[in-house]
This record gives sequence, C-alpha cells and structure tokens, in this order.
Amino acid sequence: MYPPRTGRLCFGADYNPEQWPTDVWREDVALMRDAGVTMATVGVFSWAWLEPSQGRYEFGWLDEVLDLLGDHGIAVDLATATASPPPWLSQAHPEVLPVDQDGRRLSFGSRQAYCPSSPWYRAAALSLVERLAERYREHPALAMWHVNNEYGCHVTHCYCDTSAAAFRDWLTDRYDKDLDALNAAWGTAFWSQRYSDWAQVQPPRATPTFGNPTQELDFRRFSSDALLALFTAERDILHRLTPRIPVTTNFMAGMFDRLDYWRWAPQTDVVSTDHYLTAAEPDNHLGLAYAADLTRSLAGGEWLLMEHSTSAVNWQPRNAAKRPGEMVRNSLSHVARGSQGAMYFQWRASRAGAEKWHSAMLPHAGTDSAVWRDVVALGGHLAALAPVLGSSVDAPVALLHDYQSFWAETHPAQPSDDMVPEAEIRRWHAALLRRGITADLAHPGAPLDRYRAVFVPSLYLISDADAANLAAYAQSGGTVLVGPYSGIVDEHDQVRLGGYPGAFGDLLGVRIEEYFPLLAGESVALDDGTRGTVWTERGRTTGAEILARYADGPLAGAPALTRNGRAWYVGTRLADPDLERLLATVCAEAGVTAPVPDPPPGLEVVRRSAPDGAAYLFLLNHSGEEVGLDLAGTDLLTGAHHDAVRVPGGGVVVLATTDPGRDGAR
Repeated sequence: MYPPRTGRLCFGADYNPEQWPTDVWREDVALMRDAGVTMATVGVFSWAWLEPSQGRYEFGWLDEVLDLLGDHGIAVDLATATASPPPWLSQAHPEVLPVDQDGRRLSFGSRQAYCPSSPWYRAAALSLVERLAERYREHPALAMWHVNNEYGCHVTHCYCDTSAAAFRDWLTDRYDKDLDALNAAWGTAFWSQRYSDWAQVQPPRATPTFGNPTQELDFRRFSSDALLALFTAERDILHRLTPRIPVTTNFMAGMFDRLDYWRWAPQTDVVSTDHYLTAAEPDNHLGLAYAADLTRSLAGGEWLLMEHSTSAVNWQPRNAAKRPGEMVRNSLSHVARGSQGAMYFQWRASRAGAEKWHSAMLPHAGTDSAVWRDVVALGGHLAALAPVLGSSVDAPVALLHDYQSFWAETHPAQPSDDMVPEAEIRRWHAALLRRGITADLAHPGAPLDRYRAVFVPSLYLISDADAANLAAYAQSGGTVLVGPYSGIVDEHDQVRLGGYPGAFGDLLGVRIEEYFPLLAGESVALDDGTRGTVWTERGRTTGAEILARYADGPLAGAPALTRNGRAWYVGTRLADPDLERLLATVCAEAGVTAPVPDPPPGLEVVRRSAPDGAAYLFLLNHSGEEVGLDLAGTDLLTGAHHDAVRVPGGGVVVLATTDPGRDGAR
C-alpha cells in the first residue's frame, strides 16, 4: 500500500516550515512545483511547536502548511513528531531521559532523548498522536503517516531501572517464567553467574571484563522489541482513526544493525528507509545497492526511499560534496532496485541548528546552483519513469541475512575480530553486482524455493528450524554456497558440539576440528591458484568432494573448498577477485544468468520486469568512461530509441524493452 495521491514515483523531502518565516512558505511550494515534487514529509521534529506545553496544542500553523501543500497538488506524509520530545517533558519528568551502560543519565538537547520503556514518554507521545489523527483524518492532502523517525539511530538501549524492570518482564515471557530455563540459556554456570531470583537479573551494564554473551543478545532483542512496541502503539491509533491512510516509519537498512528489521517490516504498511553515502568509502555505490536490495527484501517488493542527500551530509569527518551526476545516479539506483520514488532530507537547507551543513533540495545558494538544476532534472526523470510502476526487480539469488546472528557474532572474545558478519555479506553482494547479478537478502527462516542459488556468507547463529529450512532447499534441488564460521551456535549463542560447522555439517559433508584465524595482513595460497585471508580451518571431509586445498601455511593439505552434491563450502575468506570467480562458477552451475553478462567495470545493471512482459534495464555508469552495449530499446529518460546503447561516463540510461531475458524462478 503506497500513497494514493501521488499517482507516480514519489519525489520530495522532509519539509520543516517552522524553521522559516511564513512568507517563505509560498515561495517553497511554488519551487516545489517547479521541481516536480509530489510529496512532502511534514512535522518530523515539530513536537515543541505542536505542543508548546503539556496539554496545550497549537495546530494553526500546521493547518496552513497542509492547506498550502494540498492546494498546490503536493501530497503530505504527516509525521507524528514523536522522535524529538520537547524540553518541558524532560523538565517535568527527568526519568524519561535515557541512561547509558555506565549509568549516566543523558541530557535533553539533541533528539531521541527518551527511554523506550518510559511510561511518561509513551503517554505523552500517544496523546499527541491521537490529537493529530483526530484533527487531520479527513484532510485531502494527507497521503501517509510517518511515525517517529529513524528509531534507534542514536538511543537503542536504555539501562535505567525502568528499562531493567521491562527487560525482566520481557525475559519472563521469553522463558515462560522459568528462571532455570533462563539460567540454562544464558550459561550462568560459567563465572558464578547463576540467578536465584528474578530481581537479580539486570541489563548488561558495564562490568569489569566480558559480560555474558547471551544476556547481551537477549537485551538487544528486548531493546528492538521495546522500540517496536512504541511504533505499533502509535500505528494502532492511526489505523483506528484513519484506517485508509498507510503508516510507515523510516528504517536505516544497510546503515546500521541495531534493530531486527525482519521483525519490524511486517508491522508497517509501507517499508521505507533512509540511506546516506559514506564519502570516504571507495565505490560507495556498492553500499547503496546493498542497502536498497536489503530494503526491498524486507518489504517483499515495493518500498520507498524516505531520505537521502542531494550532496554532502553534516555528520561525517569530511563531508564531501557529491560529484557531478552522482545525485541523479544515486537516486535512480534506488529506483532501479525497487524504490517507489526518491525523497530527501531536507527541502530547504537550514540556516541554524545541528544540521545546517546538511545538503538539501534547495541549497543555501538557492536556485542559481548546480544542486538545484540537478534536482529539477531528477524531477523530470522520475516523471518519465512512471511506466516502471508495477514492475518488480529480477533477483534470481539470495544471501542469507540475520540481525540476531550479527549481534551474537559481534560480542567480544570471538576467535577473530576480523570476522565482521555484515561486512562479509556486503562483500559477497558486491561480487555478485560486479558480475551483473542482482541479489535479494533473505532471513534464514524465509521460503527459499524461488531462488536458483542461496549464498550464506556469514551466519554464525542459526536455529534448528532455520538450518532445516536451508537443508530442505538443497534437498529439493537448490544450490547452496556456505562461507566460514557459519552454523556454529544455536539461538542461545551456545556452541553446537561435535565439530564445526555445527548445524551445517551434514548438509556440507565436512567436519572442522579447529579454527586457525590468520594474523593481520597474513594470507595463504590454495592449490587452485586462489588466496585466502583472515581465516582458515583444520578439518576433513565426511562425504564432500575436495575442490581446493591449502597449499601453504600451517594447514597445508587440508581442504579449503568442498562440494557435497549441490552444497558448496569455502572455509576461508577468499580474496575479492577469487570470491567473484567462485560466485560466478556457482551461479553458472545453478543456471543463473545476468541481463548483461560480465558488465564493464563500474557499470551497474538492474532489470525490472512487468506483468505484461515488458522489461526495464537500468544501466548506471559509475565510471568516468563511456560504455557501449549491444542492447536495443527506448530510453525512458530521453525518449530516444537505440539499436545499440551508449551510457556516458557518470550517466544513466533506462532502457525499455520487450525482450526481458529473465532468469525465472526455479
């Protein structure tokens, strides 16, 4: 369900009129029309303006803004403003402020200054939401509700006594009020941690040395659920009072892993996300593609890019501006991967405040600027891309992804600090992208039968049921490739005994006795000419065919790459070029084909297919060199027909064709 009033791809930004005199508002909406804006997000940080003191509401200014936008044909994504409580709330109830792991109570003065378990915060927030919904339920400009903002991006966990009590309540539900079950799950026989009373159980506050890993894991689960409960409480009020208006909250998929978005996504009517490039990251378009594919996978299809930047952000060590063409290319890459539009933070660049150096659709320089000209051009492009609405992204493979596994693996005292799970998944995703193959991300318990191949780059924690799900996929004819240090612990972060890779031993036909992590900068040669980094393993096969062995190092002669039927296993982290070749080999055997096989370096290719058989090839050239391809079709952005297309350096072509060449499902 997406905003019904737009009728085309969404284009717009967070609009913060309270930062400006009222005479600027009319100029804003006129310029929005010039740029082709279809929707504005209003009121994200407006609580202090909407409720200047407890119980005293002032909606007149918001009435004027919504009327003005509606009169100019601009739909409104109306925020509930609960992301940034006003000063009066923490002054009246200091206990709403969060407490960090060291016991310090944080102060008001930024945003997200609230404890997720605070009853005072919850009551004040829900009161505001009810008033907003009652007032604007029939407003013709209202297209979507926007609850809170970027939950957990600053305060995910609170360690105060209120949170401790809420954590204990959560644990009594999880362990059926059985303290012995909690002690068993947490392994409290170690270091004399056994609990004899529920009152002894606390959040994982600062300790002299390593804390209990399962306590930390459960606290992260609890914290994600506590924030989710705040979202659903607001959502339920909005559903009750405005049942026809969809409700969203903006994730930060691919940028952080503090919330379990697999649990969150089904609770939203519209999955939306924010994404910002890391300027210092080489080839940062690869991270953008990963985040977009993850969001599409969370949504199960259509999603919406709620925020990104036209140019520089304000919060990186060096806030580099985007290069010519990059803003348009970034936006269209999100659309290629399933976004139903491109929204920004924010419409007009602030003159004051913590984000005054964050770029905007209307920059400090005004309309006589390159950024503004690119904004107007992008508005035209998004209008021209209306035919892609209703099409879906072709993704013939999936990479397994689980936030709870990330949380467990990143607890201290692992065999190697260099084994960073999401970074490894991103590396496999990038290797597929460079081969022209678009991938979904999938939860280990999700149905997998639609994919020709499933990759498991890093899945340290997995339940028995989810492990059985992957095994059943392979037994039904699916192709699987598993990476090292996967299948090792159960859902309580307890080691699966009897040899690694634990849950995947039978599937892969291998038994690993001991891990041999490599030191910083070390690598080993394999006898097939490839190289391994970070990690090696001492083991043997129990039925698998050995495809490559370690050629040097302490494990020379031991298996490094094996295959058991359609299940492959690599026990080291292959260097990037070698990983790319291995993934290409597995894909070829699984019958996976790319719309543009082996695309030139820097060319991103994504195919969207429509129910009527039409296909749309997004060709995004991140290199500085023009690329020629033997592809025919009509470029939706220019209207030009091509028998052979040329994509300029830094440019984008969206080719409409009736020859999709799709992979199809298994």
